[in-house]
Amino acid sequence: MKKTALSLLLALAASSAASADDAIKDIMKKYHKPEDAICKKVGKGEATDADLATLLKAYQTMCAGTPAKGDKAAWVEKCQALIAAVKKVQAKDASGMSDFKKAINCKACHDVHKGK
Repeated sequence: MKKTALSLLLALAASSAASADDAIKDIMKKYHKPEDAICKKVGKGEATDADLATLLKAYQTMCAGTPAKGDKAAWVEKCQALIAAVKKVQAKDASGMSDFKKAINCKACHDVHKGK
């Protein structure tokens, strides 16, 4: 009985890790890749309040996930920078746009966190 419970817990943990990685990939594909992606609208100063709210929620979800590789604390730090920048843009803070452009550095994140 104990062996079965342990197997179930291990399977759930593996499934949860895969789900978090899938969620991160989905967020990247939906909010970063397309030509009309919300992150691109933010960078151009064209995002609506609804766009910003949607992106903020996506980044919060992404932050709660575990990256495919790399240090979880470094992942959270990068995600928190994105979240803070979006909140500044929402608040019409003058430094929000430059903070967002700095935080959205794809290569800096992918080099240390992106899996295959």
